[in-house]
Amino acid sequence: MAMAWRAAPRAARLLLGRRGIASCIDPSTGLTEDQKEFQKVALDFAAKEMAPYMAEWDEKEIFPVETMRKAAQLGFGGIYVKPDIGGSGLSRLDTSIIFEALSTGCTSTTAYMSIHNMCVWMIDTFGNEEQRRRFCPSLCSMEKFASYCLTEPGSGSDAASLLTSAQRKGDNYVLNGSKAFISGGGDTDVYVVMCRTGGPGPKGISCLVLEKGMPGLSFGKKEKKVGWNSQPTRAVIFEDCIVPVGNRLGAEGQGFSIAMQGLNGGRINIGAAHASVLLAQEHLTVRKQFGEPLANNQYLQFRLAEMATRLVAARLMVRNAARALQDGREDAAVLCSMAKLFATDECFGICNQALQMHGGYGYLKDYAVQQFVRDIRVHQILEGTNEVMRMIVARNLLQG
Repeated sequence: MAMAWRAAPRAARLLLGRRGIASCIDPSTGLTEDQKEFQKVALDFAAKEMAPYMAEWDEKEIFPVETMRKAAQLGFGGIYVKPDIGGSGLSRLDTSIIFEALSTGCTSTTAYMSIHNMCVWMIDTFGNEEQRRRFCPSLCSMEKFASYCLTEPGSGSDAASLLTSAQRKGDNYVLNGSKAFISGGGDTDVYVVMCRTGGPGPKGISCLVLEKGMPGLSFGKKEKKVGWNSQPTRAVIFEDCIVPVGNRLGAEGQGFSIAMQGLNGGRINIGAAHASVLLAQEHLTVRKQFGEPLANNQYLQFRLAEMATRLVAARLMVRNAARALQDGREDAAVLCSMAKLFATDECFGICNQALQMHGGYGYLKDYAVQQFVRDIRVHQILEGTNEVMRMIVARNLLQG
């Protein structure tokens, strides 16, 4: 497996040093000097602290807690959280730049970090002052880790039909039900849970913050997954779980809105595609068939050009959506849906094509490209399937 642990760092090092990167796909193009600086910090961390271990984390299903805590020391535990409680106070665009850079080192670990950041932001934004100061500092430092709990066994895309119930009894809620496919479930400390406190539909949903160890909170078996193996996934189970009313974020009935606003900022990750383009570019240069480098084959040249074009288009869409979200534009949600749909479809295609260009070698775990394919595939499913993204965009176009 030694080759695997070298293959991924190669792409990350290329990005860090900018050596061998054509200016047309340079991820620093158009950024401010400050943005270029923290992008470089993130790329450096990805190359040195994540990429050398991504294959091992995947194979042994290691949740790299200490590595993430090192990332938190750089401000990556609460990137768009307010500074007064330990956050970095950066913009959504800044956040997208950092996550793109980190995911060149390990897409799976970066994906969990983006979920953790989303949870901290939700508490920071919708929590009261006591809740912010109770939960956020230890989450920003990643002394503690957070999980987002929306999906249920019977409600995935139709999230508003969730059944987990929270009945008010005095100063507490009694929570019953279960959540499925929860990233970090069982290993994390804080759970941001969407539950039904009222009638059917989205207006009956509220948001509660639970802590590991609460009576009635338990976890299912660790799921065996195709990718995303550096983060555990389990069901989260509530059996007469007592949660103080003081742990509710916002008002009763506000939970679905909180959940959707959180997801708008989490639907992006294109670093794996950039790393795969670089790996394909290098493989075409060094691999020879029929007496000459694969890079001399015009068909492969055209495919590489298409991959690069789709990469840059996806990046521009993501950054445009991030700006809209940061500016609070009315069309931010639909632009985020467009970006999620386009970027995840296109970037999976890029990674898959890069694997194809590697031939049989691409199917070996000695080569990092196969892990990028496995880790990025689920992005077309999670946080709203791409079919749901199409529904959101179409509804926006036709409503007027």
